[in-house]
Amino acid sequence: MELAATLKTFIEEGQDWERKHTSVKGVSIIRLPATKNRAPSLAIDINPIGDNGLPMKKKGIMIMNSAEIAAFRAAFNNEKLDGLIAALEDVLPDRKVSGKPAKPEVLQL
Repeated sequence: MELAATLKTFIEEGQDWERKHTSVKGVSIIRLPATKNRAPSLAIDINPIGDNGLPMKKKGIMIMNSAEIAAFRAAFNNEKLDGLIAALEDVLPDRKVSGKPAKPEVLQL
């Protein structure tokens, strides 16, 4: 099944807040529920996978359109962000990572 058809089926038949993992590690599709003003929709959730095979954050970044991803790319590519992260790492203590890896169903992209 083609990607667009798979996504259309997911938005029509999926459960509210259901997540479909993709073949890109750390990237999944979430079905957002309908509201009073909006029909159900889909969002890309980006939450990189750590060395232990689990998501790095409790919640990832939800992206719903190309303007949002362009804005995040611009922010992540800003050289000042590297300096800020280096300063934070100098100030904050190291964190331990733990947990068990999971094997989700994968949507091929």
